[in-house]
Amino acid sequence: MTSILVVCTGNICRSPIAEGLLRAALARRLGSDAPDVSSAGTAGWEGSAAMPESVEAARERGVEIERHVARRLEASHVDAADLIVTMASEHRDAITAWMPEVADRVFTLKELVRLVESMAPPTAAPDLATRVAAAAARRREGFTGNPLDDDVADPLGMPLDSYRAIAWELDEWTERLAEGLAGPVPVPAQREEA
Repeated sequence: MTSILVVCTGNICRSPIAEGLLRAALARRLGSDAPDVSSAGTAGWEGSAAMPESVEAARERGVEIERHVARRLEASHVDAADLIVTMASEHRDAITAWMPEVADRVFTLKELVRLVESMAPPTAAPDLATRVAAAAARRREGFTGNPLDDDVADPLGMPLDSYRAIAWELDEWTERLAEGLAGPVPVPAQREEA
């Protein structure tokens, strides 16, 4: 099974929300064939729950992350992932400096969305590895998108409304990513009336 790893700093605010939203967006498109989605933090608060504000903001967007348990990013997590989606360029840069061999699988969320949206839409039978390789090739060709807007702000220490704003932003970007990787949500077949 293919897998996607979402990375932020502490794995208690942004990445748990993004993990839940991306998992749901991919499941709507691919059902049981959706990739496994997990998360970790470059300075993960190992064993901590998601911040209560993250749990509430995610719930308001339709996903439950109450059972989330933070973990520190390890090389085995990166090796096992077919795609690593980071919340900020600092996370992408730290991972590629640490493990340069995975550079073609590591993108910020916004960077990857812009890359996949600049390519032809996915085929009827989307292949994550093919889409990721094409995005990496496009990046190497010099596609920059909007490098001044690659990061999702960290709401740690902010009020609930800041978490809500981040969850809204992540909902928009994860939906766009899911569509760019897997295509639109399928339209249910209509029953013929007798």
